[in-house]
Amino acid sequence: MNGNSEKPAVRWVLLAAGLAVAVSGCQGGRTADSGPGDQLRAGAQSCQPQAADYTHDSLPWDVSPRPGPAVLYAPAVHAPQLENTGVWQAAPILISGTAAYRCGEYLYQDWLYDDHGAAGVLDVTDPQEATAYLFSPKAGSLTYPSAPEFANNAADIVELRIKPLADATAIRITMNTLLDPQVLGLSLALGDGEITNWPHAAGVQSPAAFFVTVHGDEAEMVTANGAVIEPEPGVFIDLARRQIEIRISHQAWNPGRESVRIAAGAGLWDAAAGQYRQAGVIATASTPGGGGSGAALFNMAFRFDEPMPAFAPGSGRTIADAAVLARVHGHWWREYDQANALRQGDVSAFYAMVDFAKLADGVNDESQVPQSGPMNRIFASRYSFGQGVDYTSECGGVSAARPCDGAMLGQLQPYAIYVPQQPQPDEGYSLTLLLHALSANLNQYLGSRHQQQLGERGKGSIVVTPAGRGPDGFYFDVAEADTFEVWADVARHYRLNPERVAMSGISMGGMGSFRLAARYPDLFARIMPVVAAAADYPDLLASLRNVPVMMWTALLDELQNVAQTEETVSRLADLGYRLNVWRFETWDHLSASTNDHYQPAADFLLQDRVERNPVQVTYVLKPAEDEARVDVIADKAYWLSAMALRDDSLAIGTVDAITEGLGSAPATPLPVVQSVGIYSDGHHEPAPYTQRVYDWAEAPSQQAADRLHIRATNIGHLTVHPQRAGLTCSAELLVDSDGPIDVQLAGCD
Repeated sequence: MNGNSEKPAVRWVLLAAGLAVAVSGCQGGRTADSGPGDQLRAGAQSCQPQAADYTHDSLPWDVSPRPGPAVLYAPAVHAPQLENTGVWQAAPILISGTAAYRCGEYLYQDWLYDDHGAAGVLDVTDPQEATAYLFSPKAGSLTYPSAPEFANNAADIVELRIKPLADATAIRITMNTLLDPQVLGLSLALGDGEITNWPHAAGVQSPAAFFVTVHGDEAEMVTANGAVIEPEPGVFIDLARRQIEIRISHQAWNPGRESVRIAAGAGLWDAAAGQYRQAGVIATASTPGGGGSGAALFNMAFRFDEPMPAFAPGSGRTIADAAVLARVHGHWWREYDQANALRQGDVSAFYAMVDFAKLADGVNDESQVPQSGPMNRIFASRYSFGQGVDYTSECGGVSAARPCDGAMLGQLQPYAIYVPQQPQPDEGYSLTLLLHALSANLNQYLGSRHQQQLGERGKGSIVVTPAGRGPDGFYFDVAEADTFEVWADVARHYRLNPERVAMSGISMGGMGSFRLAARYPDLFARIMPVVAAAADYPDLLASLRNVPVMMWTALLDELQNVAQTEETVSRLADLGYRLNVWRFETWDHLSASTNDHYQPAADFLLQDRVERNPVQVTYVLKPAEDEARVDVIADKAYWLSAMALRDDSLAIGTVDAITEGLGSAPATPLPVVQSVGIYSDGHHEPAPYTQRVYDWAEAPSQQAADRLHIRATNIGHLTVHPQRAGLTCSAELLVDSDGPIDVQLAGCD
């Protein structure tokens, strides 16, 4: 499988050469070559089919005015990192920790932002440790040098793919960040053999027959005992797409039709020393920190079995105790096994057996791509604020300065998803947004009963947790946009029922549930905030008239104290809205999370049909909450749209509208029903709780009339969509306003 030649391989660098053709499927047979003399091996006559796009069925496109912000309906964009050039054809998998054979290519999809290296001695200057990731600490301890070209992310592998050509083997590695290829080192271990140290002070070992090392635009190939193999591999770099392609001539190594063991890892290259940069205890401008294990690699490929977060039982712990347990039990960035393997210096577990006969024959094999259960997906955002991770870009609380770009700057963004084990209903799955808490990340609920119980309710609900571009966005600004971009991406890949949408979340995620449902109430059927209050935006709660709420609160809550949660309860009760409150008398802020049992919440959210045309619409308009640069503008609800303040200096306006055109009177609230119980499910000991249910009497029917009542405060303009309100263009308008107001009827002269 190896050979020698006196003629070195041609090496060249492509810097955004403009050869890209973005594809989501591919064709069999031959394609244009990216280098001289290259030809594809013959493939199958039919290849990967065009992926289905369920967008139109999955979102309420035909509702006018269309619910939600514009970003929810924006078309998909192509990230350069997901584009194919030259010989590459296969669509990316976009499910992390998976592999597939597609179009004569072997693809491996890695996790994003998992480049934390070995579990060693923590760097006391680690910028991630110094920020808000208290409940989602990394398992690895390596930190990047502080110079800007490293961007806290320079060794983060996105994808690795392999393709046999007529006279070479092509390997393409896509990076999350690639500002300067000279600081990146990549190593490939090819073939089986004795456990051998990887070259150039990588600090790890595994079985291998050959090693290929790439740094900048240079590459070398050696045997396991260090003998140089010629010709040396060619290297092609596409900075725009952050892709590095390696061509290994068949004169040097020819896998033929064999199944070959392949491993790969990424680290930082020290050009002066001709080896990987070695980590010290504390990072400097040019030296990594958090060392101690001896392993220099930050990220390993071919990790198919990274454990999901574990939920430790126990209650009444302090926040500090919980943070320690989060480090011990949590696998929040899906790099726990990587961290421990690198600490031990043995990465033998991370490899793929690549079947070159399958590649040569063009066999498609998706058997390693999951179809259901918990996963991490990757999508291309419309918004990019640079490359890498900026830990100084903390978005903070509701009073933080904005705009804020979040810590995760790039165009590729991750999210967690649970796809039900049940078959897809004919009308599509329901959707549940499950928003993560402050200091947590997208994987907070991954593999939990919380995620599963909400997902398997009824006929099945897809449950998604956006990253929010960082730990502390409070679902404002770019974190709000990320939530709707994730929703749009799910809508493209899975058929959803737009009439069945719910939202939940713990702590900051619960606060985000209150906020987003109040801004876009006509998107949601029900919400279920956990240990969360709306204390920072109580004025928005009036918009939740047609969105029933379940709240789980804790009497001993240290962060969202009982006074705050009870204030939210009182406001909703005073408004006469539907509310189901469970207050756990012995629980603290973390108990609901560690107990991890949410069947009553799943039962509540099972009634998740969105109210499209209610008799009464109440909406609070607050333009200061909008962020036009990421297309999150909230100025409409149900059959009202184009709302605008009359006096911007007052910052807020309210409209309450009742139509007589639908043949029903507004519902009236029933007296509160109180009860007590013992919750005995989950990891904890039985917990006493009090329950209060605020409900509505059945709305009485009445004779329909072509009449609309509007009561407005500081609203200068609004548009009514009469057909949805059961009205005509001749409807009688009874307006009670504190000043001049322009009311228009859509579609009417």
